[in-house]
Amino acid sequence: MTWQLRRATEADVDAIMVLETGIFDNDAWSTEMMARDVADPACYYLVAFPPDEPTNIQAYAGLLAPRGATEGDIQTIGVSAAVRGRGLGRVLMLRLIAEAHARGSRQVFLEVRADNPSAQGLYRSLGFEELGIRRGYYQPDNVDALVMRLQIPEPTAALATTDISEV
Repeated sequence: MTWQLRRATEADVDAIMVLETGIFDNDAWSTEMMARDVADPACYYLVAFPPDEPTNIQAYAGLLAPRGATEGDIQTIGVSAAVRGRGLGRVLMLRLIAEAHARGSRQVFLEVRADNPSAQGLYRSLGFEELGIRRGYYQPDNVDALVMRLQIPEPTAALATTDISEV
């Protein structure tokens, strides 16, 4: 399936919250918290939807990375159950990492539920490493959070050379 991504707006908060409360049951963000982050210039939130259906939001993700700060934080990511396992979470994460880098971040952090091995696998495959555990972080379920970090590599550039005698 093809997806389009765009920057989330305040008009998307209700659709984001339908996913948020459906995915995260007991530890979902409040509408007020989500609306504040979506509107915050230090944050960068994306929504994903099928082409030509911009209100049919199937996934969202958010980053906190003030311009010029050397650290960013993946605030949240949610993908509807109907479209999980198709790479959409990876695409959203890669876009957030690219945005963090563009804003000056050299490291990106996140917390992930200790009982969510599929998300942990995605983050590890993107280069995140586990730093520690926050005991009882997710309430009211009292589930631990793994704290993970990605070191964003500095881009490297080199001059291209061609030996014309071999051409």
